[in-house]
Amino acid sequence: MTVRVRFAPSPTGMFHVGGARSALQNWIYAKQQGGVFVLRVEDTDAARNRPEWTEGILSALDWIGIERGTYEGPYFQSQNAGEHRAAAQRLHDSGRAYYCDCTREAVQARSGSQYAGYDGFCRDRGLPPGEGRALRFRTPDEGTTVVVDLIRGEPTFENRLIEDFVIARGDGSPVFLLANVVDDMTMGITHVIRAEEHLPNTPKQQLLWDALGVKPPVWAHVPVVVNEKRQKLSKRRDKVALEAYRDEGYLADAMRNYLMLLGWAPSGDREIVPWSVIEEEFRLAEVNPSPAFFDEKKLRAFNGEYIRALPVPEFVAACQPWLTGTATIAPPPWQPEQFDADAFAAVAPLAQTRIAVLSEIVPNVDFLFLDSPLIDEAAWAKAMKEGAGELLDAATAAYTALESWDAESLKSTLEAVGAERGLKLGKAQAPVRVAVTGRSVGLPLFESLEVLGRERTLARLRAARVRLP
Repeated sequence: MTVRVRFAPSPTGMFHVGGARSALQNWIYAKQQGGVFVLRVEDTDAARNRPEWTEGILSALDWIGIERGTYEGPYFQSQNAGEHRAAAQRLHDSGRAYYCDCTREAVQARSGSQYAGYDGFCRDRGLPPGEGRALRFRTPDEGTTVVVDLIRGEPTFENRLIEDFVIARGDGSPVFLLANVVDDMTMGITHVIRAEEHLPNTPKQQLLWDALGVKPPVWAHVPVVVNEKRQKLSKRRDKVALEAYRDEGYLADAMRNYLMLLGWAPSGDREIVPWSVIEEEFRLAEVNPSPAFFDEKKLRAFNGEYIRALPVPEFVAACQPWLTGTATIAPPPWQPEQFDADAFAAVAPLAQTRIAVLSEIVPNVDFLFLDSPLIDEAAWAKAMKEGAGELLDAATAAYTALESWDAESLKSTLEAVGAERGLKLGKAQAPVRVAVTGRSVGLPLFESLEVLGRERTLARLRAARVRLP
């Protein structure tokens, strides 16, 4: 038997990081088993679907390494509507489903409770199909439904507690439960690896598989992904869009490494490991069923480690979308003609050790490409205290006379200027840094001055001095 897994997202918004985690788990499992990964877009909710969101899914999968052309699909659930309706008809014809004209209000009136489930009122009325009549599955009155799950063991559900659920609406269109089962049957899916939130639907779907005479797939429900308050990640409340992390400058390798740690861990004490190790060591049976905490701070630290591990030429290349303005976030504050590739290459190794996401490269190097630095007023107020003007005058004079414009000479010269005023280097360089770069923190100062050059450095020192009393 060839293992066939599927990833079946709905194109109803940005691509959720939890969905990306499930996609990777399906992808790896298929590769380990010599099987097939199928992408199926569940697009039957026409009111919420948009073509650009489908493209967003494909693009996001490309980014994390599940590239177009390497899997089967994408298929679209809407294209299988005929099979959905045919399956609903077979269930009705076999007596496993019946038509029901009960409204929610009628059910609540009979029970006296707004929370009551369906009471089976139409089970034996023999209603024919008609406008406003939903098709309900006839759940067995006795026995249990056992879900064999690779992660959760064998959750068992009493059939008497499962109401006769709707499988087709009053207009004849099948609901998600039935469409999902029929699609999996049609596509020969053998293993369903999906989020824990779908577990309550699984006994209903397994009953449908049985009623349609097909052996159910192997189930594996991976843990729900939660925030720091242990609440399920929400698009409305949390930062969950994979595209947002990509556009901020997270590396795909770092993201997929981190996502695979949500509920699972490689051998030993390692967390940051090559993808080849994850592909070899990952086991569905070893996934922890407990909720998995999506820790953005930890992901950021992961990404910083991955950035620092890049060869410098690869780091330079990775930064280009943010340096050239082709990234989807805000463009850099300089004009394209102001960018100096050689100057950036000179400071790239310094910047590489100081950023955690690629978009942070812009505020670290903007002083190199602007005519005047962007001044952080809070940093200015803190650095330009009493005596700052005299120090800038002395530093300007000393740097004007400096014979060799290199980092070591620049450092020793400013160190001497500070010593004459009873200041250690850290205090002496604060006004100079803000005057030249506009900020109180950033790349190593003297290497930055070397790259910026004598003329531009002196001009900024003088401009800062004019601004002071």
